[in-house]
Amino acid sequence: MVAVGGGGRRRRAWRWAMRAAASAVLWTAVVQLASIAGLFRPRVLADCGGGGAAGGGGGGAAAGLAALAGEDSVPARLSPPALVPKRINKSNGYLRVTCNGGLNQMRAGICDMVTIARHLNLMLVVPELDKKSFWADPSDFGDIFDVDHFINSLRDELMIVKELPLKLQLRTKKRLYSMPPVSWSNETYYLKRILPLARKHKVIHFDKSDSRLANNGLPIQLQMLRCRVNFEALRFTPQIEALGKKLVSTLQRNGQFVVLHLRYEMDMLSFSGCTHGCSSKETEELTRMRYAYPWWKEKEIDSEAKRLQGLCPLTPEEITLVLKALGFTKDTLIYIASGEIYGGERRLAALKAAYPKLVRKEKILSPDELRPFQNHSTQMAALDYMVSLASDIFIPSYDGNMARVVEGHRRYMGFRKTIVLDRKKLVELLDLFQGGALSWDEFSGAVKEAHKSRMGQPTERKIIPGQPKEEDYFYANPQECLVSNGGLRDVS
Repeated sequence: MVAVGGGGRRRRAWRWAMRAAASAVLWTAVVQLASIAGLFRPRVLADCGGGGAAGGGGGGAAAGLAALAGEDSVPARLSPPALVPKRINKSNGYLRVTCNGGLNQMRAGICDMVTIARHLNLMLVVPELDKKSFWADPSDFGDIFDVDHFINSLRDELMIVKELPLKLQLRTKKRLYSMPPVSWSNETYYLKRILPLARKHKVIHFDKSDSRLANNGLPIQLQMLRCRVNFEALRFTPQIEALGKKLVSTLQRNGQFVVLHLRYEMDMLSFSGCTHGCSSKETEELTRMRYAYPWWKEKEIDSEAKRLQGLCPLTPEEITLVLKALGFTKDTLIYIASGEIYGGERRLAALKAAYPKLVRKEKILSPDELRPFQNHSTQMAALDYMVSLASDIFIPSYDGNMARVVEGHRRYMGFRKTIVLDRKKLVELLDLFQGGALSWDEFSGAVKEAHKSRMGQPTERKIIPGQPKEEDYFYANPQECLVSNGGLRDVS
């Protein structure tokens, strides 16, 4: 009897354990299904609601600004979302990447590298950032972006690891297959040329990441993944996000504001060879700097010829006249997003006189708040990036990487107003006005007419076969991820 009773208890315990296990499996399935159904809604979409009008707002864009400012216009989640399910697959090896350039050049490159790794079924090691270029910024990926969010938000697409397994670390210290992929390549190049190398060497290292994927002609799922990485996976660290939100909320308390991306730093002028408005001493200094950097390939540059082609950033004095011509009044609040302006306060004098409400992050934030970011140009640029996204109007004086990536992100946020300056036309008009051939009214009218269709409205990317540098940049207008009525497309 005792034996029978003991057996009955064991059977009951076994049945109870099986029911508990089944319940656990069922609840796990429910959670995973819920995550699939709801988690892929883009964070920008969740923050912004529906789309907004191109001219500066609408419910969706206003909600996006409020979210960036830390306001409670979007209900807070009561608990963290469930992780998206892992993609189960057999990997073809590992991809290591060393990015090159400033923040936004690296940002676009990271999006491309994730897309390439996913396409080739490679595991991606968290990218290394550029520490050797002009900026000499020692920041690592985790100093700028939220690493765990980056890894977890993409785990249904590919596996991202913080470092190689120990065995491969030891092996790659002795021998690592390193190469720069061919610029502007399509998916076929990576399948036919790169995949066999990855399978052979197990770890492949790309020592450049800029412009390594074509703008056009890629499968839609790859273009959509580029967007998902850019707009969802690349989230700044909590420290950068908190300070960026403080900047935005401070500006918004004073009403609408304009961000002027005044690309007039020493490195840009030296690299481009654009010296219009500079003294002979400054021109010599910029030329010496250009020759000092061997990877800046173009050395002898005709500054005036380049300016007439619209290939130079506008000077602070020129941008002052353009802003006035576009109708921005003296009481406009303008935030300058840039590094140190070449020529300092002397070159900003005309702009400050025309627009007294001219501010920079150094004027809004205290030295103590900015101290952790000093000597880290990419982290400072991340603050400007957040403010640029949240601005009512964004105006870049040059079409560099930040200008183009911010333009595309603002399109994704509901086609927020971005004035893309036609520098070639503006240089022509500026010279005519300053030479006395145009009156102020004629100059202002011509400037406004030239920019009626350059306000960030929905448009198709310009494609120039065989000339990827001359065609429209994917990240400036990721049209595959947008919908034509000013709304947003889910990129999951």
